[in-house]
Amino acid sequence: NLRVTTIIGSFGTCLGAWLKVFSVPQDMFWLGFTGQTVVAVSQVFILNVPPRLAAVWFGADQVSSACSIGVFGNQLGVAVGFVLPPMLVGASGTIPEIAADLRLMFYLIAGFTSVLFVFILLFFKAAPPTPPSAAADLGNSLDSNFLLSLKKLITNRNYVLLLISYGLNVGTFYAISTLLNQVILTYYPGANIDAGRIGLVIVVAGMAGSVVCGLILDKTHRFKETTLSVYAASVVGMLIFTFTLDCGYISVVYLSSILLGFFMTGYLPVGFEFASEVTYPEPEGTTSGILNAVVQIFGIVTTLLYEWMLGTVGDRWSNLTLCGLLAFGTAITAAIRSDLRRQAAQNNAKE
Repeated sequence: NLRVTTIIGSFGTCLGAWLKVFSVPQDMFWLGFTGQTVVAVSQVFILNVPPRLAAVWFGADQVSSACSIGVFGNQLGVAVGFVLPPMLVGASGTIPEIAADLRLMFYLIAGFTSVLFVFILLFFKAAPPTPPSAAADLGNSLDSNFLLSLKKLITNRNYVLLLISYGLNVGTFYAISTLLNQVILTYYPGANIDAGRIGLVIVVAGMAGSVVCGLILDKTHRFKETTLSVYAASVVGMLIFTFTLDCGYISVVYLSSILLGFFMTGYLPVGFEFASEVTYPEPEGTTSGILNAVVQIFGIVTTLLYEWMLGTVGDRWSNLTLCGLLAFGTAITAAIRSDLRRQAAQNNAKE
């Protein structure tokens, strides 16, 4: 149930935020860690909402755009996370001053999440009175059994290939995001502020990429072609980023980061929507949930590999390895058949 899932995720985020409010004293670090853990667990319920909400509430010509805007919202939160803490919490103050800054930030976040939770509780509905499309109507009429859906998904060749390619792409993005400061500071010592801004640029460019890719999917309905093009462009973006790092001009790194973020993060809603197409009529929440779970595994492994390679062979070969992973993911994407089941159901209903 979309409403129940969203309420659980929102409540957990709100609860974790309030726990962190009371974790400011130095001897309460454990409480802050607990609050952050509650927020992290709650994120599992929220990450899967965009594709499911889009499929339940929007018609066939709007579903991809709606999904991309949902992903845009997630990325907006990440972007605010890059900007807000440095603005609110001074790094050079005394311990009491830093504690006061942290308390203010935690109260703001807790207040915002509380208002959001109340709004969701009062106004968020599970589904519209009538299905917005024939595909949504048919999907609602079918019984949903998680274990049966899981069995169908893991035996679906196209979905398994998409799982691997999606994991490689987003896992690579996680690795870069996690170790971006280390990579930037290798060539531009002391550029801590620039490293943070470059991270923000990657996320903001990705927000734009998410929306643009969603609009393209709704206009063309060419899911495989769009997925493959965005994936290949991610390889090009990563190559440009790799070979411009040592140019000596950090402004060039900003520009290459825009290209990298636009396509690599723009791939997120494209992957969600392609998965929904090749697995229909299985629930979008299940398909996206498995995608997100696999991404976490790929992200951890890729980040650890990237960190080890940075310390062993340097950033050039480390980044080229990531380029190789993306190229491999592009080849896997090319092997996925364009079996657009949701589109077929929609077209059959019109006939």
